[in-house]
Amino acid sequence: RDRALVVYASDRSLLDTAWRPHADQGELTGASLDHSMWFHTPPRFDDWLLYNMHSPRAASGRGLAFGAIYDRAGQHLVSVAQEGVLRRR
Repeated sequence: RDRALVVYASDRSLLDTAWRPHADQGELTGASLDHSMWFHTPPRFDDWLLYNMHSPRAASGRGLAFGAIYDRAGQHLVSVAQEGVLRRR
């Protein structure tokens, strides 16, 4: 159950990291093209988790973002990658 919750939570905001530089272009809509996760250590969703996200590239209506999820002790639990499309409404 904890893994399913982490998968759901990881998909909620990762692409926002790629879209942020384009926020001045008006109302935007996007969709995920792919979302991959690697579980290095089983996470516990009932404790504190840090989700560190960055986007190395967003251009031509597409964005790529990466994330890493850490526990309270700083142990890297999960790696995340997501690509998406972005359009003006």
